[in-house]
Amino acid sequence: MKPGSKDRKYKILITGMELEELQKQTCHMAEAFGLDRRIENYRGKRPIGFYRWDIDCLVDVVSYVLDDSEEYPDKKSKEYLAMKNLYEKFKKLEKEAYSE
Repeated sequence: MKPGSKDRKYKILITGMELEELQKQTCHMAEAFGLDRRIENYRGKRPIGFYRWDIDCLVDVVSYVLDDSEEYPDKKSKEYLAMKNLYEKFKKLEKEAYSE
């Protein structure tokens, strides 16, 4: 999808374990054109910008893997908690994007 003149990017900094865990899940982003490559190439040095449709995809992917007991069998592991924290950040970003 090509952004229109009124489409806005929403920036977020993703670092550390959150970034590592998100990069492991890019295989679930096959339908989001280019998003998987952007996340694979992202190094967490500067904020990354996402459009609303990117945020929708990220919320869905993170929600899916958080509910997958094979992906995160231990709900108290640091990896699971990092993804859960990232999910909350994405939900906040989604709320901001759709409130405008």
